[in-house]
Amino acid sequence: MDFEEELMLKTAWLYFLEKKTQQQIAGMLGISRMRVIRLLDKAKQTGVIKITMREDNVHRMKLERQIIEAYNLKDSFIIPTSQNMPITEINNTVAEAAAMYIESRITPDSFLNIGYGDTMRKTLNNLAKNAKNPISCISLTGGVSIYLPNIQSNIFNARLFLIPAPLVVSSKEMVDAIAAEHSVMEIVRMAPLASFTVIGIGGMNDEATVLNAGALSKNDFLYLKMHGAVGDILCHFFDKQGNVLATPLEERLVTTPLNVLKSLTNVTAVAAGKNKREAIKGALTMGYIGIFITDEDTAQWLIDNKAN
Repeated sequence: MDFEEELMLKTAWLYFLEKKTQQQIAGMLGISRMRVIRLLDKAKQTGVIKITMREDNVHRMKLERQIIEAYNLKDSFIIPTSQNMPITEINNTVAEAAAMYIESRITPDSFLNIGYGDTMRKTLNNLAKNAKNPISCISLTGGVSIYLPNIQSNIFNARLFLIPAPLVVSSKEMVDAIAAEHSVMEIVRMAPLASFTVIGIGGMNDEATVLNAGALSKNDFLYLKMHGAVGDILCHFFDKQGNVLATPLEERLVTTPLNVLKSLTNVTAVAAGKNKREAIKGALTMGYIGIFITDEDTAQWLIDNKAN
């Protein structure tokens, strides 16, 4: 589905069915009131919105509102899921949707914070290939290679400001020494000035980026699982209740602290798939995420299992 059509659907839903004012919709969607008016007019003219909505669209619009209310979010964007859709295709589609969502809300001079993970790399590649103006991106963690463009990308319209360090180092003293480096301090001080912050949610499975990238060993991963880890945000591992695990690994991370993450603007999590459900649920309960982009099946599971 075209992103403009998705935005028209959401605008029409809020205006006609939830009785929101145009100004309220503009604030909720992060767009101008004039764009809300144009979207409503275009929806009527093109026949995208009539008196009734197609049942599949109604279901997703309801899911988005339920997710927002259940997890106290600012906004949610849910992509359709077809039956037996492979996880790779789901992740690719969610990354494309995230890039469209972000591009529609940033200006040419915007800076964007990007978290660690394969979904983040795909989102960044989609942004950099499709953006009309160069995207300025700031890394929130060490681990330079994960932020570099896909070698298959013919166009990479992005300026990267990367923390020149590994994601995991040998000791707390090494973390402190890296943090004191001028080149690192320059990157870190840029993050609070970014207009958008996009992060992934890592799961505890063999496809985890921290494993495939060699940031953690299998023994490290097993140790975290034994402590009850279900996933991570920026390599901060947490349990089912969203409690960060106080393991020795925490002291060896070159990453953005969670109290800093909470203070950043428009924190948007992008994650989907069966293998990340517990991780996503735990992450959403932590209170750091304002906007959530996922697939339909994951969203439905989150609503069905909210009380569990």
